[in-house]
Amino acid sequence: INEVSKKIKNEDKIEVNFPQPKETLIKPNKIPLDILYDDDDLIIINKPPGQVVHPGAGNYEKTIVNGLLFKYQNNLSSVGGKLRPGIVHRIDKDTSGVIVVAKNDNAHINLSKQFSDHTIKRKYEALVWGSLKPQSGKINERISRSVKNRQLMAVRKEKGKKAITNYKTLEIFQNLNLPKVSLIECRLETGRTHQIRVHMNFKGNPILGDKSYGKSKRKFKKINANIEKKINNFNRQALHAKSLGFVHPKTGKEVFFEAERPKDFDTLIKSLKKASI
Repeated sequence: INEVSKKIKNEDKIEVNFPQPKETLIKPNKIPLDILYDDDDLIIINKPPGQVVHPGAGNYEKTIVNGLLFKYQNNLSSVGGKLRPGIVHRIDKDTSGVIVVAKNDNAHINLSKQFSDHTIKRKYEALVWGSLKPQSGKINERISRSVKNRQLMAVRKEKGKKAITNYKTLEIFQNLNLPKVSLIECRLETGRTHQIRVHMNFKGNPILGDKSYGKSKRKFKKINANIEKKINNFNRQALHAKSLGFVHPKTGKEVFFEAERPKDFDTLIKSLKKASI
């Protein structure tokens, strides 16, 4: 059919030729991996901010997967396919912290079930604008794709998927020359895409530096010039996957792993703490 105006009749036969998909080969890359734990079944990695977990559009090299292929070759599970060997779950590019990788299919299937059953214990730390009210609580708001921007998520009470975030305030930074910023801990009961970022923005306390769910650059009437520079130069969401707990797929014992805050996140917290004295 070459013309849009051409009418199709009931007895017409239509043939469609689809181009053969190109096979994507993932290259092993010799890149540093911060490995917290490694055994015959799984690997625990502390992912740095700015690194993508697995290859995808525009990111085919220097991802966590590229590094895993270099170090472990074929000793990774195949459940996730050729683009995601070993990858059981992921965190956003600009979020740092703990992820678990499966070395074999049995471990992968077991861990995936724990994620789908919501029995995985996950804690995050974040810096958010303002102070949460109440300072500790539970956000139970459904999440799905935003109708305004399909690349983002949003709270949608009727059509969204169940999403539960438990939070508590760890510290509040504020004085006459410092806008109010809170350090919080979040414990996930579910693991929706961008869950913490969406829930915090919904509460009116977007994560500091979040370009998608909050203003990444802010103007202040009164602020310490040094702190203003540090806040506006923090070019990512201030979110860190602090810990991960689950039942080991082979031993059946509960295991727990924790990752230190990355340097940029820790430095900003120390600067806010010092400025608020």
